[in-house]
Amino acid sequence: MTNVAVIIVNYRTAGLVVDCLASIAEHAVGTPPRTFVVENGSPDGSRATLALAIDVNGWSPWVTLVPADRNGGFAYGNNVGIRAALSADPGTRYLHLLNPDTIVRAGSIDELARFLDANPSVGLAGSRLEDPDTTPQRSAFRFPTVAGELDAAVRLGPVSRALSPWAIAPPVRHEPHRADWVAGASLMLRREVLEHVGLLDDGYFMYYEEVEFCRRAARAGWPCWYVPASRVVHLIGKASGVVQGQPTRRPGYWFDSRRRYFITQHGRARAALADAAWVVGTPVHRLWSLARSRPNADPPRFVRDLVARGALTRGLTR
Repeated sequence: MTNVAVIIVNYRTAGLVVDCLASIAEHAVGTPPRTFVVENGSPDGSRATLALAIDVNGWSPWVTLVPADRNGGFAYGNNVGIRAALSADPGTRYLHLLNPDTIVRAGSIDELARFLDANPSVGLAGSRLEDPDTTPQRSAFRFPTVAGELDAAVRLGPVSRALSPWAIAPPVRHEPHRADWVAGASLMLRREVLEHVGLLDDGYFMYYEEVEFCRRAARAGWPCWYVPASRVVHLIGKASGVVQGQPTRRPGYWFDSRRRYFITQHGRARAALADAAWVVGTPVHRLWSLARSRPNADPPRFVRDLVARGALTRGLTR
């Protein structure tokens, strides 16, 4: 697969990266694709652990360990890997961004490359993400809007039905289809897209960077597609610690990335409305849950953190 370069960003997840690399090696037909593991300045000895694993397993012909000068975040690390891949082989056609907390299934990388080969007008393609037991995860999405944020906050049948055209995470479909954006856990993009729109915006430390990139690509005429024939296990939250629907407090950078996205893509007024949708909608959902004796699965202090780091209370920072 000389036309594909895989990029994996590590930050204190060396064990996960080793498992991911092992899955790539296991399913490769011939030499696995060139893979660039960016070590994003982990303070836990990850660099030595990864270097040893690459040497012991004989992966050095196809795995390159790329040290970053700092932990600049997920977008920053991917950009370091992309530059390294294109410098090593300027003829690389496809860049496959792969999370460290993933395990590739047989043929998953090839399926994305084949889809892009067969559809030259498509700029980006994403995998079907799934649990280890093959349960599919929602990984093809619509762009965030105020209406979509209200739907995500309220989560009530009549409201959700009315707002379904704007639902950010529609139900999983089993055929290839166009999506506004796909999860960055397994996302392949054409080199030409980078030439047209540039690299990822490293003003996003983590989260929303793939949303903004897919939106920028779509505006330049490069649509994004979901390709369920490419199946990748995603161990949600193992790398970031953020798991949707579990009561773990969201880190500050999640709110900062969300604020950056809404302000840059929709303006400060709509960003404030998106915040207001959660301020109004969350209590409605909690009252509905209490009435039905259902536990509260929202992250602790979510609304308070959202307001504290929201569009009206903080400016746009990198």
